[in-house]
Amino acid sequence: MAKTRMVTQFGMGTSIRSRNYTAAAARAIRDALWHNSLNVADAFGFPKQAMLIDVEVGVQHPDAVDVAALLDIFPYGQPSITLVKGGLDVTKPDGSGLTVIANAAVIVSFDMEPNHD
Repeated sequence: MAKTRMVTQFGMGTSIRSRNYTAAAARAIRDALWHNSLNVADAFGFPKQAMLIDVEVGVQHPDAVDVAALLDIFPYGQPSITLVKGGLDVTKPDGSGLTVIANAAVIVSFDMEPNHD
């Protein structure tokens, strides 16, 4: 079977006060997911659990992200999360802290038989 990419979604999330990289990453994933209503599984006759969901999240400190908490966001499908250095840490004007910005790319695929007609 060949993995066929069906949808790519992008999102951004922030942690304005708490410097919480996991919260910013979760908001970025939700932003990507909630801007779309995906009926891809139904359209191709697949169960929703068959969705292969590849997620890449960029934050300045990937090691500070709780991957298990991010996996809990997905109600179905088979999510896989990769963390990379990216996003932004923006210093507040008064120097009192940082705003954490995360970016996410969510790619939905299915294992499908190629059509050789």
